[in-house]
Amino acid sequence: MRNILKKWSNLSLVKRIIIGLIIGIILALTIPEAGKPIIIFGSLFVGALKAVAPMLVFFLVMSAISKHKSGHKTNMRSIIVLYLIGTFLAGLVGVVASFMFPTSLTLAAGTTENITPPGGIVEVLRALLLNLVDNPIRALYSANYIGILSWAVLLGFALRSAPDTTKTMISNFSEALSQIVKWVISFAPLGIMGLVFDAIATSGIQSLLSYGKLILVLIGSMFFMALVVNPIIVYLNIRKNPYPLVFKCLKESGITAFFTRSSAANIPVNMSLCERLHLDRDTYSVSIPLGATINMAGAAITISVLTLAAVNTLGIKVDIATAFILSILSAISACGASGVAGGSLLLIPLACSLFGIPNDIAMKVVGVGFIIGVIQDSCETAINSSTDVLFTATAEFAKWRKEGKEIKIN
Repeated sequence: MRNILKKWSNLSLVKRIIIGLIIGIILALTIPEAGKPIIIFGSLFVGALKAVAPMLVFFLVMSAISKHKSGHKTNMRSIIVLYLIGTFLAGLVGVVASFMFPTSLTLAAGTTENITPPGGIVEVLRALLLNLVDNPIRALYSANYIGILSWAVLLGFALRSAPDTTKTMISNFSEALSQIVKWVISFAPLGIMGLVFDAIATSGIQSLLSYGKLILVLIGSMFFMALVVNPIIVYLNIRKNPYPLVFKCLKESGITAFFTRSSAANIPVNMSLCERLHLDRDTYSVSIPLGATINMAGAAITISVLTLAAVNTLGIKVDIATAFILSILSAISACGASGVAGGSLLLIPLACSLFGIPNDIAMKVVGVGFIIGVIQDSCETAINSSTDVLFTATAEFAKWRKEGKEIKIN
């Protein structure tokens, strides 16, 4: 037993996660009823990550800003530009894919009776602005990362003139929370096993087959974004082969995000990856939680594709100008998705209103989104979260290139 544990601990985390994934699939297909107790592993893993992430972000950002030395430049402006460009291009990819491979829907009553979508883009932006000034305790409790960021930034600036002992104490808290995150992540194989078992045993694969073409367009668009568009963006910035960095982010961030289906839960994973890439802590401690809020390429694709599927179902003609406006609207809506309960799916009625589609029909499209959510939301979160690290690293490496430093991706 000791030798087995030693061999297990010597395996890389990704290999251990893949083993947990395979075991979860086998158990779900062979003993779906008897194996139900292992679902608790997935719930505990996601719950632990969600619990520690708000405090980790709060102390990391506050510590980084309070200890920031004048003259030390960060890459936040470049990162935000990359986030916005990536999200817009994702919306455009979704629109182009929908024109190339048009899909239609069978609109039946969905499980959307008790949910209300936002009334317009102004309401989405208003919710985001109100989250900025949320009560700090409530922001931590509800994992409102916009509110957490705003309070951490304000407190960080206020503490810049504090004694070094105070700054050291805050730094010690952030390091302690980082250590807790490492302990939690070490249980990822068990967590992934429970999550994949739950997804297959409860939802099954059969329920997704009737929406096969729609799922293929969604996933194909997300893969194209991850493996073609994002590498081009990275190459234009670092002038080196982008794929080692792209694949590292997908492997070490995208896999866990795929199964946790939560950008918030994946923040600690992304922080750990940024540390291993030797990125500037002052930068990634802010850019990673910010990316979990506004860097939403997967959400932009979901909004574009499902909206145009509804348009095709109703036989509405779409011109190029309107399609381009949809790309912009999808990007803006996606950036505000975290401010709305239900995420990207509940912003579909907002995009549908661009074509005059009634709200009751649009909500049936949302119902379709919930049906395919097992696949759609998993892929969406994987590309959203892994791109946070990708663009943070891209901005840092671009700075290194200008300074003549060697770029190594270990």
